[in-house]
Amino acid sequence: MDLSQPLAYRMRPKTLDEYVGQEHILAQDKILYRTIKADRLSSIILWGPPGCGKTSLARVISETTKYKFTKINAVTSGVGDIKKAVEEAKNPFLNPSGKCILFIDEIHRFNKLQQDALLPFVEDGTVILIGATTENPYFEVNKALISRSMVFKLEPLTTKDIFKVLKMSLEREDGLKSFNVKIEDETLQKIAEVSGGDVRTALNGLEVAVLTTKVDNDGYVHITNQIAADSIRKRKAIFDKNGDSHYDNISAFIKSMRGSDPDATVFYLARALNGGEDPVFLARRIVIAAAEDVGMANPHALVVATSAMQAVTMVGMPEARIILSEAAVYLATSKKSNASYLAINRALEDVSSKDTGEIPMHIRNAPAEGMEHFGYGDGYKYPHDYPGHVVEQQYLPDKMLGTKYYIKDDTVE
Repeated sequence: MDLSQPLAYRMRPKTLDEYVGQEHILAQDKILYRTIKADRLSSIILWGPPGCGKTSLARVISETTKYKFTKINAVTSGVGDIKKAVEEAKNPFLNPSGKCILFIDEIHRFNKLQQDALLPFVEDGTVILIGATTENPYFEVNKALISRSMVFKLEPLTTKDIFKVLKMSLEREDGLKSFNVKIEDETLQKIAEVSGGDVRTALNGLEVAVLTTKVDNDGYVHITNQIAADSIRKRKAIFDKNGDSHYDNISAFIKSMRGSDPDATVFYLARALNGGEDPVFLARRIVIAAAEDVGMANPHALVVATSAMQAVTMVGMPEARIILSEAAVYLATSKKSNASYLAINRALEDVSSKDTGEIPMHIRNAPAEGMEHFGYGDGYKYPHDYPGHVVEQQYLPDKMLGTKYYIKDDTVE
């Protein structure tokens, strides 16, 4: 093993027994484990965040399969690369089996034309596809490919999994054993904890710590908590503002406000800001939540939210974080009513799907002279002329009489 290669590359597993994590799909009784072991793999899509082991799993398959294994990256490859892989797979001299396993890293980067070019070869069995993606494949991958593949969702590795890999890296010849590293388990645990479920980040941090620390008088490289902390400066929450986790985080933010949990609300707000989310976008979501979820239980919430959006636009980051936090916490701690939201949805459903009749003549407008002779505005009762500024009269069309859209709930005073 070339020790000049990155530690994360050297520590990639070669067999299923070396693979750490993802027991929910790779335990010995799971179908993916059994099909890899039996070399009877069908097309699969591996979906998960960076550093969770997608490429490592593909490498394990490449080491265990009898089929020709070809790897391409969707960022740098195109239809020509797909055709070349298929031609080589069909060459009876080079590949008697007539089929290949084609691993496409970042398959979501392929456009529709490129994905369509794969389809006939996946369909006829020439290509056994392994697609790896950090994005939701149900959004980003051709539905025809999805229907011909098994989708496996890989989760961020646990702290326990990452600690195990770090420990292995210190004990293996192709890892850091030759560097004579002295490091407490507590320090390794901290590296594992701040890696955010990304084993590559953890290994890179440990490697930087070892390579930048001088050998002590006793012949060992001593890695302290401080050295480890300097090597992995801070934990970066898993958040891609353009990807699937963007939608997950925003959903959690909105649902935490709706659920009246100010701590979770601030947490997901911080996660979004830390990941580079547009503060104005967050402010808009707060305005929507003020109308949809707080509504008539506290109409002032919409005023607060709108003011916050204007202030965020004027002030910008980093101070905008304070304004967003105040508005979001205000909504989270307010009483809730979605009666107005439900009312407009019911009304929209009716006007788009029913014959709702005609507007009563007495509440129509007569802007031009003479229209009143046709009954426009005739008989209208002006509410302010009556006690309490309310008067009984028909407002809904005849066909809609008795319909209730706004149903006041007990949170509205």
